[in-house]
Amino acid sequence: MAWFKRSKSNIDDSSPRREVADGSWVKCEHCGEMMHKKQLAAALYTCIHCEASFRVSAQQYIDILLDEGSFKEYDRKMRSTDPLHFSDTKAYADRIEGTIRKTGMYDAMRSGMGKIKDIPVSIAVMDFGFIGGSMGSVVGEKIARAVDRAVKNRCGLVIVAASGGARMMEGALSLMQMAKTSARLTMLHDAGLPYISVMLDPTTGGVTASFAMLGDVNIAEPKALIGFAGPRVIKQTIGRDLPEGFQRSEFLLDKGFLDMVVPRKEMSDTLARLLGHMKVR
Repeated sequence: MAWFKRSKSNIDDSSPRREVADGSWVKCEHCGEMMHKKQLAAALYTCIHCEASFRVSAQQYIDILLDEGSFKEYDRKMRSTDPLHFSDTKAYADRIEGTIRKTGMYDAMRSGMGKIKDIPVSIAVMDFGFIGGSMGSVVGEKIARAVDRAVKNRCGLVIVAASGGARMMEGALSLMQMAKTSARLTMLHDAGLPYISVMLDPTTGGVTASFAMLGDVNIAEPKALIGFAGPRVIKQTIGRDLPEGFQRSEFLLDKGFLDMVVPRKEMSDTLARLLGHMKVR
């Protein structure tokens, strides 16, 4: 076994050693391959091996989609109250305060006006990092105001969803946002203005059951988890095994629930092309 042992005499101590800093490498949850963080950032936070998308903040996604310097945010400091005085493992009011300090956001969505390839657009982008991107009263109101801005400026609307669903801490008030956002989007349709829905990983619950699936064009990123209830709940309800990947974007595209599956690096060009075709009437 002498040939198997590494001999120190064969090591050139004069050659510089390559140091790998802790946390410099990340593993893709989908394919299991490793990549350097610089590679990941250069690929717009998508796997360089399988194109699966990593989660990013709302601001990062805005920077990916919009022309540089074109975004003007509205209602940035709009924040939830605690109408039910809700408490589980932590008081809702304390959870809100802690998440604001952690994320620098006041709720789970950034919204405003911007341009995609010089095309004006009203845009709203969810952030999963803020209490799982859950939809409460603030998210519903921001979407309503984003629709109003689209109507006022006679431009298209793009909403980017990344959410675990309705925010349970606001009870029925959060569920009411499903009806509120759906009704507001009807006003956009009546005004003859386009709405493009973009779904990231994950898009679930009441968000999927309302505005996320109501686009004139529904787009998702590759391998995104999209559905209403989770696989375990569905299996227990229907008592049957489910197809492999039945809640992933590729499966939903095949079954007609989505119009397009678009890699992140192509999303901005795709939105610009669609908005260019969907002329304002």
